[in-house]
Amino acid sequence: MTVDVAGDIQGDVYASGQHITVSGDVTGDIIAAAQTIVITGTVDGNVRIAAQDVTVDGDVTRSGTIFAATLNVTDAGSFGGDLVGGAGDIAIAGEVGRDVVVGVGTLTIDGSVGGDVTYDSDVEANIAEGAVEGSVEQIVTPQREEVEASPLALFAGWLLGLLYALVAFSLITALTALLLPRLLRQVTEQLVPSPWKALLVGFVASITVPVVLLFLLVTVIGAPLALAVLLVWIAFTLATFVFGAYYIGRLLFRGTQHPVVPALVGGAILIVGLQIPWLNIAVWLAMVLFGLGAELLAIYAHRPWRRTPPDSAAAPRPAAATPTVG
Repeated sequence: MTVDVAGDIQGDVYASGQHITVSGDVTGDIIAAAQTIVITGTVDGNVRIAAQDVTVDGDVTRSGTIFAATLNVTDAGSFGGDLVGGAGDIAIAGEVGRDVVVGVGTLTIDGSVGGDVTYDSDVEANIAEGAVEGSVEQIVTPQREEVEASPLALFAGWLLGLLYALVAFSLITALTALLLPRLLRQVTEQLVPSPWKALLVGFVASITVPVVLLFLLVTVIGAPLALAVLLVWIAFTLATFVFGAYYIGRLLFRGTQHPVVPALVGGAILIVGLQIPWLNIAVWLAMVLFGLGAELLAIYAHRPWRRTPPDSAAAPRPAAATPTVG
């Protein structure tokens, strides 16, 4: 999708798309995200941009915060304030009124910077003589030395991670079983008669929901809805652990134990399965797909819009009396 802001804008510009061009004058700020962004007009405020390629060929009165793969400030482009951000390659042929603070792969300055230049890079910047009025500081992040861990240390780390997972997830499942035992039973009931139906529903939903979210994200109007649906979908996915743990516990305990008992035992089994290499992939897929399917089937079974016919309509009508002819 291409967005072209050609007219004058009184206020701020919020835009997202594949290609964004701002050729008109903007009295406020520009906040945008796209694959390519080109600014050729005059911006009286700040610009806050995230894109793959950014070209500034106009005047920005205040500051710019830009994150991109490549940033090009042409000789006709300028910032009245600071230029802050990060990019793989930054070329400044225009004017920056104050400081430049960037994380960058390669930095080239042929224009002018009125303040200081601070850049985080392993490569020394190519700065023309007299282009920077202030100081130039290069920050080189020290490389971490790789330390080869012993098998004993690896096993100890794995064991500590397993113990942490057991404690953390056991608390979550125990609290859920204490506070929401009815919800656990309603969702896992969908797995009792036909678990393969839940698996099919979860598999289809795991394919269709991301496609719908991607479609909503590329539309400006549907982006907020996509964010809300994404948060709900993440919550549903995380909740599959609790429901999976309780269902495993139900299979093991056929009696009338307190819901905390099967939830804790099933959770311990599930955590151990998620820690075993290769097996954890199958366990995770089964947990998510069966769990999502059971959640969606439970929502459908207890949908609030379902109408139950009144008792009077369901009751059979008495047979009409046959008149006697005498």
